[in-house]
Amino acid sequence: MRVPLSWLREYVDLPATETGRDVQAKLISVGLEVETVEQLGADLKGPLVVGQVLTVEELTEFKKPIRFCTVDVGTANGTGEPQEIVCGARNFAVGDKVVVVLPGAVLPGNFAIAARKTYGKTSHGMICSGDELGMGDDGWGSPRTESGGGGIIVLPPEHEVGTDAIELLQLVDEVLDIAVTPDRGYALSIRGVAREAATAYGLPLRDPALLDVPAPNAFGYPVQISDPMGCDRFTARTVTGLDPEAHSPIWLKRRLQKAGMRPISLAVDITNYVMLELGQPLHAYDRTRVQGAIGVRRAEQGEKLTTLDGAKRTLDAEDLVITDDRGPIGLAGVMGGANTEIDDTEGTTTEVVIEAAHFDALSIARTARRHKLASEASKRFERGVDPQAASAAAQRTVDLLVLLAGGSADAGVTEVIAPSAPHTITIPANHPDKVAGVDYGRETVVRRLQQVGCDVYGQDELIVTVPSWRPDLTDPNDLAEEVIRLEGYENLPSTLPKPPAGRGLTDRQRLHRRFGRALAGAGYVEALNYPFIGEHVFDQFGLAADDPQRKVVKLVNPLSDEEPALRTTLLPGLLHALRRNDGRGSHDLALFETGLVFQPQDELRVAGRLPVDRRPTDEEIASLTAALPVQPLHAAVVLAGAREQAGWWGKGRPADWADAIEAARSLAREAGTELLVRSGQYGPWHPGRCAELAVVIGGAEKVIGYAGELHPGVLKTLGLPARTCAMELDLDALEQASAGVPKGPKISTFPVATQDVALVVDKTLPHTDVEAALREGAGELLESIRLFDVYENSEQLGEGKKSLAYALRFRAADRTLTVDEASAARDAAVALAAERTGAVLRG
Repeated sequence: MRVPLSWLREYVDLPATETGRDVQAKLISVGLEVETVEQLGADLKGPLVVGQVLTVEELTEFKKPIRFCTVDVGTANGTGEPQEIVCGARNFAVGDKVVVVLPGAVLPGNFAIAARKTYGKTSHGMICSGDELGMGDDGWGSPRTESGGGGIIVLPPEHEVGTDAIELLQLVDEVLDIAVTPDRGYALSIRGVAREAATAYGLPLRDPALLDVPAPNAFGYPVQISDPMGCDRFTARTVTGLDPEAHSPIWLKRRLQKAGMRPISLAVDITNYVMLELGQPLHAYDRTRVQGAIGVRRAEQGEKLTTLDGAKRTLDAEDLVITDDRGPIGLAGVMGGANTEIDDTEGTTTEVVIEAAHFDALSIARTARRHKLASEASKRFERGVDPQAASAAAQRTVDLLVLLAGGSADAGVTEVIAPSAPHTITIPANHPDKVAGVDYGRETVVRRLQQVGCDVYGQDELIVTVPSWRPDLTDPNDLAEEVIRLEGYENLPSTLPKPPAGRGLTDRQRLHRRFGRALAGAGYVEALNYPFIGEHVFDQFGLAADDPQRKVVKLVNPLSDEEPALRTTLLPGLLHALRRNDGRGSHDLALFETGLVFQPQDELRVAGRLPVDRRPTDEEIASLTAALPVQPLHAAVVLAGAREQAGWWGKGRPADWADAIEAARSLAREAGTELLVRSGQYGPWHPGRCAELAVVIGGAEKVIGYAGELHPGVLKTLGLPARTCAMELDLDALEQASAGVPKGPKISTFPVATQDVALVVDKTLPHTDVEAALREGAGELLESIRLFDVYENSEQLGEGKKSLAYALRFRAADRTLTVDEASAARDAAVALAAERTGAVLRG
């Protein structure tokens, strides 16, 4: 909300010495977020005056049209002689009143004006456009032009030659730019901000809504409301005899521009002006285009409406619409319809019907989002508008139309109001004291609530009637917040909380942190992604039609229509991050993410609304939890490019499937769990370079993830680097398989005995099967086993065979092993491997 300081001073007698910065500090102290103070005309210096064009000579010998003009500026130039000026604009004529800047002046942007020779003539100054004066270029051109705006500023003929244009055009001002939070809709008006300024300075407020409003009668324009829940108040006023040639005066245009709105036409400008002034959105209908009574109802599914922006919209059954006998003529609280638009081009509108209504905030918010149509009106209605201001806003609009457009106010006044009682809140007088930890006292609490606009009764127990312009005040804590903010947040004591001793991270939290540290320590960089995906990604991954990952939880109001579902896998986000970084020149990448995935329940349940006046019971919390999707914690990594850089120390090596598997093993080590790794095939992974990851839970194996190189087709579809690898596993399942906190190894003081074996097996046999047999056969003396060589040679080993070489380390805790003991353990391991896998000792 942009608030010109000059406009604000009309309703609050701020000290003359107060600058915009001073007012900004005061408003911030009472809780408004004043982001900036714009200094309009700070670098502007006169003389800048009103002039009248006397002659225009067309200079035709140049590539573009140039005009040599003489302009009467009165005595502003010190001589009283006409001023000679060269100008390239075409939207003015002899006799027009224009804005002239004379030599010695400085325009915005530190643009100094001096007499200079151009196009064979000497130009003593400049005829100004709105842009050159920092006013924008809307609504200032001659009404003779097709656009009605743009180019040189053409002033109404009543302004005298030589008048100071800086004051006339209100070029010097300060504008406060306020970021209005959703709970302070009243601040989207000069009236609301003025009330806060009056409170901050302790000054009286001249409320612009305090007008003499005629009582409703039976002669007003007919209005029928079919949905009183959606529209609880509708005021209609009629003004006839409007002058179609009347234009918005300068002061009106300038206030709209300073507030960030574009002048359009007199009737529209007046409705926008009153909306900015009082916070009540209004709409003006061309009375001759409205057929029959105005109605308010819900739209019929599939009804059509062309709005003022020219878009033809298909309406939803939940949309609230304004109608006449033909059907919808406006989207209530959002935007009017084109079929009743005021004619601001041909100037044929002479009768208008003014609408000032109050609509349900939630309904308007949903309609605006459904149609992706945010407007100044919807922005105010969805934050809360003062319903009591509707009749005053309509009266203010009527008064301005009569004053500026020469119209006549119709005697009929229509007001349709749904009965409602004022909202009251009961609050202990010391409640703000308890919330803030400050002893304010009853008198301070009552005084501050009255400054907000509340009516307060009672002693120890206060009965507070909330003002109509504060729909956000709904419970005692809201009232306590009002007292605290007006007393000053800076006056609250700073007290450090004292946590109870002996509490810290849970075992689960420690484990999750260890997972992150393990991957970071292995050289992976954490990448946090949005938890949203589009279902097309499952086709890109090549998942089967019945794959469980295709069952997603869809959002009612997604941030993006392309990603309307919650993720069931972490890989889409990570692969997008990898592609983005690779496209920006970072080719050697190792990224990881730990986060929740979302799996819908088999049975759809609706969560109940939890109470706010007490702690929910365990049963209520359990019911809420049961309605939520299953949300296991996953970890995923993606790799591309070099895993080890080349240099003087060596050639380096690229990332491959083994690195992805090792990432999974590092997580299993942190959990103290044995990870079973075997050949597998799933979704986006290369079928020959994919490992299935499993753990044992309760005596049964459970697959918890996959790791390896991604399929070339997936890489091509997603635009990823060749040989990109990935891993994803279920950390919750890994934790379930854990035996608890990993125990440190027992260090023996006795030496180790090392035995190497090379076994010939079928080429298709996974080495994990061989390793498992060796480990079991070696018995308790085996300390570790490591595969250190894989050899394939059909001439030496036979067709379809490979050689796996293992290093076996034996050690006893209480003695030095003899050669015979170590050899016996090795032979037992080889024998069991031969029995289970058909392995043959090589050589």
